[in-house]
Amino acid sequence: MFQRKKARPHIPIPRRNNHIPEDIVFDALSRLPVKSLLRFSCVCKPWSSLIRSRSFISTHLNMSLCRVDNDHDHGYVMHMPRSCVETTQVCTVSCDRSFDWISEFRAPFTHYTYVVGSCNGLLCLYDYWKFDYNVHFWNPSIRKFKSLPTASIIQSNTLSLGFAYDSQNNDYKLVKVEWPIVRTLQPMPPPEFEVYSLSSDSWRKAEFGISWRPNILNYSINNNSPFPFVSGHLHFMVGTIRETGQQEMHTREMILSFDVNSEKIGELPVPDDDSFKEGSSYRKHLTLFKGKLALTKDHSFRPYGYGHSVWVMTDYGECKSWNKLFFVTIEGPNVDGYVRFNGFTKYGSLLIQQKLEPIDNGKYKIENKFILFDPKTLHHKDISIQFKYPSNLVSLYVATYLESLALHDAENVVSY
Repeated sequence: MFQRKKARPHIPIPRRNNHIPEDIVFDALSRLPVKSLLRFSCVCKPWSSLIRSRSFISTHLNMSLCRVDNDHDHGYVMHMPRSCVETTQVCTVSCDRSFDWISEFRAPFTHYTYVVGSCNGLLCLYDYWKFDYNVHFWNPSIRKFKSLPTASIIQSNTLSLGFAYDSQNNDYKLVKVEWPIVRTLQPMPPPEFEVYSLSSDSWRKAEFGISWRPNILNYSINNNSPFPFVSGHLHFMVGTIRETGQQEMHTREMILSFDVNSEKIGELPVPDDDSFKEGSSYRKHLTLFKGKLALTKDHSFRPYGYGHSVWVMTDYGECKSWNKLFFVTIEGPNVDGYVRFNGFTKYGSLLIQQKLEPIDNGKYKIENKFILFDPKTLHHKDISIQFKYPSNLVSLYVATYLESLALHDAENVVSY
């Protein structure tokens, strides 16, 4: 017969103290990528609350920025087509130097949106074809977006938008500029400014604060490129037409700056160079070049050729520090709109859009082609094949890309 084994007596096992100090947890989690943090948010409620806190999001961002600054071999760019034909838009992440494909995000909108700007992985978009100009903040890495409340300024005038990160207050801000439309030869009033703060989820008006020249009869704003953000300021260039007396008109450019911390408007000098002052304001663009404020000017040469000259403000705010760095020459037909400046990558390569392709008998066909130009080596690289966008593409937005938790702690956010 089988004998039943005696059951082992229950011996209580003392539990070990598995508590990890909060500062160690904070430091360890802040070093992880966004995808891992989203997964670890489900481990326990304390971790979820920690990862959503403003202090953790800010610390994680600062550590990510330090890694990017110390990584001199690898950089990432985000590019997004502006096409009014496609029903949805795709945000693509590529290597900075080669534009080789890494990943892509599909925008959670079923209509055409215009990219106002990007900061720390957070994109600002607005509905280009809608009357009310709905604006959205979108973080593709955490799959969340927020639709902003309606501003109070009447939206019947020319509109300009700028997007930036206020590092002193750990806040993301949208600057809205309304340019009055006056159809008579009377002095024009100054533009109106309104600022949206993500932390307060509200709009407030900003005072113009600088002397507006009383004899300005008209001005034009180049909205083709996002406003560059340098030294805590957003920048945009205005072409003005002034009455100088005896019914004579004088055109000039002025650079307006907006301090995102103090929310005050200022003015910066343009290059004191005759070659820059000549020509239309629409051929001049403000941009970023290796973290500094830069100006580009389009040139066309008859009968055949096109080019870009580039000025850089090496000492911010100083007129004498404008230096003409280089001149880029591109062969092609002398046709307005043939070549479009798209911006610089982190490493200083120039992205150019070529809209015409030569065919037989000196004729040209409409064909969007994107070229990456290195001003140091003068090397051109055709990167159109990496984009794989349709030929009816209108233009392209390119910015440095960084994954972050921005918007993770915001109110009234939509997850998808």
